[in-house]
Amino acid sequence: MKKLVSCALVAVMALSMVACGSSKNVASDSEYVKNNGKLVVGITDFAPMDYKDDAGNWIGFDADMAAAFADSLGVEVEFVEIDWDNKVLELDGKTIDCVWNGMTLTDEVKSAMDCSNAYCNNAQVVVVKSEVADQYQTVESVKDLTFAVEAGSAGEAEVTALGINCTPVKQQSDAVMEVAAGTSDAAAIDALMAAAMVGEGTGYADLTYTVSLNSEEYGVGFRKGSDLVSALNDFLKASYEDGTMMATAEKYGVQASIIEQ
Repeated sequence: MKKLVSCALVAVMALSMVACGSSKNVASDSEYVKNNGKLVVGITDFAPMDYKDDAGNWIGFDADMAAAFADSLGVEVEFVEIDWDNKVLELDGKTIDCVWNGMTLTDEVKSAMDCSNAYCNNAQVVVVKSEVADQYQTVESVKDLTFAVEAGSAGEAEVTALGINCTPVKQQSDAVMEVAAGTSDAAAIDALMAAAMVGEGTGYADLTYTVSLNSEEYGVGFRKGSDLVSALNDFLKASYEDGTMMATAEKYGVQASIIEQ
């Protein structure tokens, strides 16, 4: 009996040692990404930051920068469209490795993720039909409108904080469609997206944007404790200094919003 007990104790100790050893060997985020051979980037369809070209490839300022960062790590880039409201769950569940999609650095975002340095200025602006735009040039004037907003977005946060009636939709582009269809009076979306998506020469020539609801900055989000944050900050600094960041920004018309690194 004593022999059996001794054997059982040895087995338990051996399992404990294996468990301890395996916890010590848990890969860092950069090791995890390199072992997988790819950086999985969580995005939404958001021109001019992330959108598809005619061939179905993801392009845009953020998409191009993410691909270049992945290349600097020696891995491929993979873009995955996510439900923006579930971005933290996707990140923590490792279905994506980072959120890189014109993400506003709110207090909520910074508490849920480890974030890069800010790289781009932005604001939430009000999109309305051009024929009524002159009536909505102040924050006070838009408070009685019905809004469409992307669920979990900075636009939703700003509209909600003002006590304005709003309907959450899946993406910012869906919010614009609601205004065009007349099912919502207005949408609150990123200024950079509004500049690319509405007005003369766009698919929504009868829409425009008016008042800004705030000012904000974009950053990239990683899992808590990720060593990829410092790697990206170094990459952004080097890209700014050698001119590739600004060249990419000029390609997509966002150069005026870039923050010096």
